[in-house]
Amino acid sequence: MTTTATDAPAPTPPARSLWTRFRGPLLALLLLVVSGVVLGALQSGEQYGRLDPRSADRTGSRALSQLLASHGVTTQVVTSSEEAAAAAGPGTTLLVTDPDLLTQDQLTGLHTAIAHIPGRTVLLAPRTAPLETFAPGVRMEPPAPTSVRRPACSLPDARRAGSALLGGLRYATAADGADRCYPGAGAPTLLRLPAPDNGRDTVLLGSADLLYNRHLAEHGNASLALQLLGTHQHLVWFLPSVSDPSSAQDDQRGFLDLIPSGWRWALLQLAFAAVLAALWRARRLGPLVAERLPVTVPAAETTEGHARLYEQANARDRAADVLRSATRTRLAPLIGVSSARAHTADVLLPALHTHMTSAPGTEAGLHALLFGPAPADDRALVHLADQLDALESSIVSQERHAPREHPDR
Repeated sequence: MTTTATDAPAPTPPARSLWTRFRGPLLALLLLVVSGVVLGALQSGEQYGRLDPRSADRTGSRALSQLLASHGVTTQVVTSSEEAAAAAGPGTTLLVTDPDLLTQDQLTGLHTAIAHIPGRTVLLAPRTAPLETFAPGVRMEPPAPTSVRRPACSLPDARRAGSALLGGLRYATAADGADRCYPGAGAPTLLRLPAPDNGRDTVLLGSADLLYNRHLAEHGNASLALQLLGTHQHLVWFLPSVSDPSSAQDDQRGFLDLIPSGWRWALLQLAFAAVLAALWRARRLGPLVAERLPVTVPAAETTEGHARLYEQANARDRAADVLRSATRTRLAPLIGVSSARAHTADVLLPALHTHMTSAPGTEAGLHALLFGPAPADDRALVHLADQLDALESSIVSQERHAPREHPDR
């Protein structure tokens, strides 16, 4: 019975080599898991952002919210324009922390909902679109550095507060009755527009720095913020967000809508021409052409390369099978056995035994040599190769010196 490479069990790498091979990826995975757990633990608490009345960070406004609460002002935080419009009822103050995040539809809807409801609207650093909606006739001027400024106006809230940290955007208007306070380079950074009949007055602040936790206790910042936002007993604190569903614009035009129709047809024609050019210049695949190899590798180098591969893979079984198969193939025609039956032990071994005249051996010994198990180590493999070479040399020598029969003259 022959022994092939598939019959031998695959070598099992030791546990130490497995650990050496995979310890790098395993340690990286462990570090990633530990980092995720630590970050999750650190951020498991509720986090708030800039100008959020629930945030105690330096740029939060929790200190102002607590100051308002101590004076009987309740604060309601909303994050969508619909919630802001519903919460801004009569006698409320609406604070919009970032009006530039609102779309035109949101600005128009919010202004329409609260325009005729008594109260106050405070906008922080509004630009062109919010100004056109909530303060028509007011234009934005280039910003001024944020610094401690004096009121320089007759607004009672500003005069009681005194100097405060203001700056940022400046505003100009020709409206009568407007209070222009805390000027920077000739234009106010705090502008209050009077309320129309049965409406709301509007306060524009060029900078929100005085509302931060880190600046609230400085100068007259707390007094000014308390008087601007605490005029009414209820404050709606609107934190606009890009995740607000109402910020989606159904009529927003895509990139292709901006291309004129004539250019679309031109692009289509160019694409069609490019396809035709590609088909014209594409490489045609014909029948296979035999090419001579640029380098001829000697058989000895090929044999040595295979041997080194077998050695690296510890494939002694496969190497032994190759040696035995090659020996059987070369011996078969010398002893009168067909090549088709050279690897059949019941046919090859009896014929080989009859030719072993100089160094006879038993069929059991020949079977172990030509069809035996895989060598246990490299030394046994080398010994097997020597025995096969000696056997083949003896058969070839016998055939060379065997007497030839001559025909009668």
